[in-house]
Amino acid sequence: MVYAAVWMPIAALAGFLVLLTFGRRIGEPIAGWIGTIAITAAFVVSIVAWIGLLHQSDREVTQNLFNWIPIGGVQVKAALLIDPLSVTMCLFVTGVSALIHLYSIGYMHKERDFTKFYVYLNLFVFSMLVLVLANNLLLTFVGWEGVGVCSYWLVSFYFEKDSAASAGKKAFIYNRIGDVGMLIAIFIFVTHLHTLDYLQINSVAGAHLSSTDLTIAVLALLLAATGKSAQIPLFNWLPDAMEGPTPVSALIHAATMVTAGVYLLCRMNHVLAFSGSGRATIAVIGGVTAFVAATIATSQSDIKKVLAFSTVSQIGYMVLAVGSGAYIAAIFLMVCHAFYKGLLFLGAGSVIHGLHGEQELDRMGGLRKLMAWTYATFLVAWLTISGVPPFSAFFSKGDVLKGAYEYSKPLWALGVVTALLTAYYMSRLFYLAFTGDPRFLEATADGRPALHEPHESPWVMRIPLLVLAVFAAAGGLLGTPLTNFLTPVFAGNLPIPLSHGTQIALEVLDAVIAVGGIAIAWVLWRGRSERPSLTPRFLFRVWYWDDAYDAVIGRPGTELANFSAETIDPKVIDGAVMGIATLVRRTSLQARKLQSGYVRSYALLMTVGVVLFIAYLLARTF
Repeated sequence: MVYAAVWMPIAALAGFLVLLTFGRRIGEPIAGWIGTIAITAAFVVSIVAWIGLLHQSDREVTQNLFNWIPIGGVQVKAALLIDPLSVTMCLFVTGVSALIHLYSIGYMHKERDFTKFYVYLNLFVFSMLVLVLANNLLLTFVGWEGVGVCSYWLVSFYFEKDSAASAGKKAFIYNRIGDVGMLIAIFIFVTHLHTLDYLQINSVAGAHLSSTDLTIAVLALLLAATGKSAQIPLFNWLPDAMEGPTPVSALIHAATMVTAGVYLLCRMNHVLAFSGSGRATIAVIGGVTAFVAATIATSQSDIKKVLAFSTVSQIGYMVLAVGSGAYIAAIFLMVCHAFYKGLLFLGAGSVIHGLHGEQELDRMGGLRKLMAWTYATFLVAWLTISGVPPFSAFFSKGDVLKGAYEYSKPLWALGVVTALLTAYYMSRLFYLAFTGDPRFLEATADGRPALHEPHESPWVMRIPLLVLAVFAAAGGLLGTPLTNFLTPVFAGNLPIPLSHGTQIALEVLDAVIAVGGIAIAWVLWRGRSERPSLTPRFLFRVWYWDDAYDAVIGRPGTELANFSAETIDPKVIDGAVMGIATLVRRTSLQARKLQSGYVRSYALLMTVGVVLFIAYLLARTF
């Protein structure tokens, strides 16, 4: 049963190939159902592999497929590592992705490139499965690059819009910067350990790598993770990725791409254990990212932008957990986050669908009565991400904060403040969208016309909302089973549990913080749609982060490119090439004069040559 795991990526790949070959003839909605069935089949296989692994005495099973690439004396195999970590990833990746595929059948109805959308989605899930199932870094890198290029296609799906095309390029470039870190780590392990196999690296890294090499490798892996998982300094691409269709936002933010960096760090936990400074850097990056993104989310006016910065913040919590050594807490939060963030994005998509494309919160309000199903499921997602007990995030986020409390009190305090901000900005979003008076029936002062009364989404979109609402609410029940299941993967690298009394005190504080954030938002935003003093431009403009990159990198880079195009290319490079050509031409024109056609001239030249040669020999002799 365990070896059935290979059929997970095969199912997704088969869906991609069928749609790529016959998609145009099949058309809508059959293409959507084929894509959905393929990913659902992968989910069923993941359940089979999970059950099989439960009956294995050895929870680390390597499934060799074929010999792949020889690198010097290293033979890299195409092989799968089936263990609790990879199977856990596969379960929620395929499960949530299948629901997003189903939802997209309704959301993408009548889209011109409906079939192409599903081609990209299936290839995206295939790449993610390769990433998490690979038993070595090089095969992981194949899936890593696969999700990168698929994100480019999906984010820029509406490429006719300049903003969408730019967002796709931004995502692609930021991820390529992070990929440099992945390559550096690969080079270090090949050079010093002569292997890229995860199990071998984790077993020999401490004995064969110096502390400097270990720290460089950990920081390189962190750079790779900051690209894929959108952490400081490479988080800016993720909010712009909202230019893609909303199901793409759900897929990238909830179940696939942004979790890849956290997965990689967790997979390399035994390497991280040997670098205290590397782990400290990871924890600081995660904690600061969580806080910064949460502050930005408090001032966004686009419903999807709020959720985008929320994702950056939540992934920051996971990275904080990894740096704190609380690896199981990071995975637990990742699983629960897939449920409630998928629900939030699909719920936002339902709102946007019902409002005929409107995404601005100041154009919503009063949707509670008009979109009852969306309201009820979004309510569950809001209470969950806010950390209200007994919803899942109360337990998963609480475990992260417990790990941070044991590791570093300042980082724990930063996490608590971030939790308060999370409850606040999500409550603000909920109140502006669903409560108060409707604001969509009136034209705005800046000339935006009134909208038609919104409508509830079709059942094909509502079913995924209902399923995700159940798992978002009850996901906390997975805590203990997941801990028992994952413990062998992180054996020896998990923190010592806090005392029972300390845990209870921290849980009570978490609940108070969640309720407090909701209450503060209610007091400040009840019956209000605008409060400029609470949405400062500094936060709306993302701490001027993009402006700083533009000033320091973008504009100087553009000036350098222009200078190169106007000066270096034509005068230096082209000048050198043309100068050589001119020299050869002029030399040949002068040399042609030696070919006069007169025998006496050639005899004279031969005589002069012989005389010079004899003179040279005499000079060498005497």
